[in-house]
Amino acid sequence: MRARMPLTALLATTAAVGGSLLSAGTAPAATTIEVGTAAQLKTALGSAKPGDTIRLADGTYTGNFKTTAAGTAAARVTLTGSSKAVLTASGGYGLHLNGASYWTVSGLTVTGGQKGIVIDAAKGVIVDGVTVHDLDMEGVHFRDSSTDGVIRNSRIYDTGNDGRGMGEGVYVGTANTLTDRSDRVQIVGNTIGPDVGGENVDIKEGTTGARIVGNTFDGSGLTGANYDDSWVDVKGDDVLVQDNTGKNTTNDGYQTHTQQSGWGCGTVFKGNKSTLTNATGPTRLAIDVTNSGAGCATTVYADNTVTGGKGLTNIPVTP
Repeated sequence: MRARMPLTALLATTAAVGGSLLSAGTAPAATTIEVGTAAQLKTALGSAKPGDTIRLADGTYTGNFKTTAAGTAAARVTLTGSSKAVLTASGGYGLHLNGASYWTVSGLTVTGGQKGIVIDAAKGVIVDGVTVHDLDMEGVHFRDSSTDGVIRNSRIYDTGNDGRGMGEGVYVGTANTLTDRSDRVQIVGNTIGPDVGGENVDIKEGTTGARIVGNTFDGSGLTGANYDDSWVDVKGDDVLVQDNTGKNTTNDGYQTHTQQSGWGCGTVFKGNKSTLTNATGPTRLAIDVTNSGAGCATTVYADNTVTGGKGLTNIPVTP
């Protein structure tokens, strides 16, 4: 009689063989999808698989474009085109990544509609080298606990055209709630403004670890409708604001606030250059810290500079 294989060995062998067959049989091959019409784009967004690249031909794509398909950390989904590939909406969102983790969106233009690019409940989304403009409200919004996102090398201008002062360039989190943990969002190397109807960057309470580095801000569109009188307003925790350049503000360059108890703390300012010439607000500081004290430290380094206005900051400067 032939000896039987021990049960544990049999299970291990079966799992190994089955796993390899499953991998070989079901792993989708990454493909490049060439897109030239709005209908093709909607189909591609709906059926995208990890590793796929959706490449847009130059032209106008009219509508609201949305995906819920996710990539993986090892196999991102890429949506790419030149600045002449233009997503144009007449309302709603131009591009909505809803639960669509690990996407890279690069090169294209988003215009029209209520909001430009909205990232909801998604991890690791990278927005790179896009142009976003001519919107009723904000340009790019990371929300619903979208973590580890990046917006870089992009241009955002002409937002907030509905006149309500809700036209932030980049918006992280959700106002008046602590449940939106859109943490560790990086805002790097962008040009934001002119004609942005809210702050160029707004970091909301409940979010932690944002990085705002190497951007160029122009606040000439600030309306003051919702206390937007600075390029950047920090209400989240442990935010780094470094090596940015700003001009044209109604009041301050950068502000920190405690909108919810215990939040708006731990911000670090390094190497920022602020021009406050022609500012007319009451404080006119490069860095206006409204909430520094025991248990809620803010650090302003001496390598920050200011031209015009009433001074650099209202807290002691760290050498």
